[in-house]
Amino acid sequence: MAKYRKKHVVIEAWEYTGKNGFLLEQWGNGFIDAMNYPEGIIKIDTLEGVMTAITGDYIIKGVKGEFYPCKPDIFKITYELVKEK
Repeated sequence: MAKYRKKHVVIEAWEYTGKNGFLLEQWGNGFIDAMNYPEGIIKIDTLEGVMTAITGDYIIKGVKGEFYPCKPDIFKITYELVKEK
């Protein structure tokens, strides 16, 4: 897992590789379901309802502990990696 910065708010995010669904489920505290779908697809219970993420998408934990998917091109424009000291 890496940390990223957006407008001075640090969030947590993982890139979904299609192989790390189990780890995402553990991190997602019941909001992420990877085990009941084919490899390469996960479902995320978001504030706006259930959303689908596919391999390559980023899964973001928001400032209030909510989870949601983000397409890689949008993620790379919006966030930058935080280098921890």
